[in-house]
Amino acid sequence: MPHMNIETPDIVAGRREHVVQFYDRESDLARAVGGYLTRAIRAGDVSIVIATPAHRAAFRDELAAAGFASAAVDSDAIVWIDAATTLARFMPDGRIDPDAFRTVVGGVVRPAGRSGRDIRAYGEMVGLLWDAGDVLGAIELEKLWNELARELEFSLWCAYRGHSLAVHEHADELHDVCCLHTCVIDAATTRLAAGADSPLAARRFVSSVLSRRPYEGRVELGDARVVVSELATNAVIHAATPFVVSVRCTGSAVRISVRDWNPTRPTVRSGDFASLSGRGLHLVAAIAEAWGVEDNPDGKTIWAELPLG
Repeated sequence: MPHMNIETPDIVAGRREHVVQFYDRESDLARAVGGYLTRAIRAGDVSIVIATPAHRAAFRDELAAAGFASAAVDSDAIVWIDAATTLARFMPDGRIDPDAFRTVVGGVVRPAGRSGRDIRAYGEMVGLLWDAGDVLGAIELEKLWNELARELEFSLWCAYRGHSLAVHEHADELHDVCCLHTCVIDAATTRLAAGADSPLAARRFVSSVLSRRPYEGRVELGDARVVVSELATNAVIHAATPFVVSVRCTGSAVRISVRDWNPTRPTVRSGDFASLSGRGLHLVAAIAEAWGVEDNPDGKTIWAELPLG
């Protein structure tokens, strides 16, 4: 088997995007949010981080590893706020007060936007509520964030611990959480070598991801295996470089992507669909709702979307 390591996808949350990350490892969360904050500083944006002390420290470590001195991390480029303390301020009696939320959280976002810079927020108060068993409270808070984003323009990254989501009686609520976001990240990226066994490893990886939250039972696994197998085989045979397989939920579909480091775009061959070669993209096009190719500075990404049931 080729070497395989799980990585966090490089998701860039654009304006008004609301991203959620389900994570099992603290390092996955730290790396993803650290990258999110790194891009914000480099773009000259303002970041608002509402997190636990442990996570704030982990994010600071990631920023330090990216080459940012403590002066940059503690400047007005990032507003650091404690999640539990902030949550308590708009839940005085243990229930969310929407007006208090707008006062407390809006009171942080509004001043940050007065500089004219873009705002990137990170919050894990929803995760604290879910961990505490207040699932409906977490959903209500997600909706309040979305309402605030309609008034004030900002991107938002939320996070939930994976183990607290693996409870089947909350499957409907988990579905609601996914639908309230523009992008779902579920530790769904793996890097593979350009080896003969890599398409099999890619199939196993995608199967393992789609067999669990938040996709379990909502995607046709057979179709997903065929799609990733064809895309991975193309990467091995035609790109001949290592490649990255990613799974991303867009809300109504699952996007399976294969990124390689060969800039040559694939060619969809005409001819006999039943032939033993040259039919990979024909199969992908026949199975997927949509597919396409994106050029990268150092290669390309081929993606295909399958519907969520």
